Amino acid sequence: MVTVKAHPKFEGVYYVMAPEGKQLATENMVPGTKVYGENLYTSNKIEYRAWNPYRSKLGAAIEKGIKDINIKEGMNVLYLGAASGTTPSHVSDILGAKGKLFCIEFAPRVMRELVELTASRKNMIPILGDARMPSSYRYYLEKVDSVYCDVAQPEQAKLLADNADAFLKKRGKVMIAIKARSVDVTMDPNAVFKQESKVLEDRGIKILDIKHLEPFEKDHAMILGELK
Repeated sequence: MVTVKAHPKFEGVYYVMAPEGKQLATENMVPGTKVYGENLYTSNKIEYRAWNPYRSKLGAAIEKGIKDINIKEGMNVLYLGAASGTTPSHVSDILGAKGKLFCIEFAPRVMRELVELTASRKNMIPILGDARMPSSYRYYLEKVDSVYCDVAQPEQAKLLADNADAFLKKRGKVMIAIKARSVDVTMDPNAVFKQESKVLEDRGIKILDIKHLEPFEKDHAMILGELK
């Protein structure tokens, strides 16, 4: 027996109560299709995909109680570092057919996997590009409600701020998964998180929340901000 409850905070996010236990989930935009081997569950003729927080930093942030994600049905979202599409697929589920998810990925090999995924998910627009140079893909984008960043670069916060300046609507929100070891392997992770938060603040982004992602991800934190 499977029961499904809406997440108490986030529209389009659910908890599935299954024999395997309580699991985060989204409604499957492409019923019958898995993206990364996740479990599928059906309740009241609606199919849901389990969302593994050990495979998704956004899922981990939700489980850790992040204040907001600013991803809702019908929104436009820019996703920096889409990789093969594990987390973007769940964002796609939430946005629905009326939303748009602009997926920036730099590596051609994983881009091929992303393109295959987006063939069945029409709200996902794959773009081969370097997130450090937002001007290189500006012709493919519209203004967005949110920018989500998961790019393992030394200047992650600057990269996010540059994209927010270029594409984010006024009062739009940003989320960035900071991997401390990618910024500076010699620094204490907490010092890295403070440093990157200051970079965002200096660029006009108000910090709304910071959540460490242990035990799902070691030496990672999710920072939520709003463009002033």
